[in-house]
Amino acid sequence: MLSIESLTVGYGPVTALHEVSFTARRGEITAVLGANGAGKTTLLRTVSGLHRARSGSIRLADRAIDRAPAEAMPALGMAHVPEGRGVITELTVEENLRLGGLGRARRVRGGDLDLAYDLFGVLADRRAAAAGTLSGGERQMLVIGRALMARPELLLLDEPSLGLAPRIVAQIFALLRGLVADQGLTVLLVEQNARSALSVADHGVVLDLGRVVADEHAHVLAADDQLRHAYLGF
Repeated sequence: MLSIESLTVGYGPVTALHEVSFTARRGEITAVLGANGAGKTTLLRTVSGLHRARSGSIRLADRAIDRAPAEAMPALGMAHVPEGRGVITELTVEENLRLGGLGRARRVRGGDLDLAYDLFGVLADRRAAAAGTLSGGERQMLVIGRALMARPELLLLDEPSLGLAPRIVAQIFALLRGLVADQGLTVLLVEQNARSALSVADHGVVLDLGRVVADEHAHVLAADDQLRHAYLGF
């Protein structure tokens, strides 16, 4: 689904990613792990067109996208949920969800609203509430639901567990696993909570100071004591 080859990205004189290469396979969850400053968020921002690479290539379903603008990505089958659970607080839950389906047929968007409410029952209960009144976990569900309204083939998720209770994190990760199994969704998941991420991921990529130091099946990474202690913190 997603192929990244020799990707180098910088901010002015600072190089944030150094020759990064890996593949996210269709219908799998690929976890990108590492400490703060490893380059995880920069990677997602570059894949989704928010930041331009200095060199290297990004291909989505065999199509080169490294020069495509961010606004073109939904039409290409990609949705990006940045860190921070950004919602438009003055709009209702349903209005926020509908924003994710802009540009699609009204009939299709209506069906997707039903899907979002099926996935996140709490959003159905609060569909008329202002998004600013939601808890952190509910906002995270809302931004994921809004991204799914675009019916992406590839979902980029940046730190979805940040600041959430373990019970809510488990619910969200179980939902992701279900979407992959039931709908064939491909997920590129950036996480500092390496233990939780590896428990749901099929594959893992570990970054350290902008370089790939491991690229393995998730169960292999979870079982590598030396790597876990050196880079993953558990």
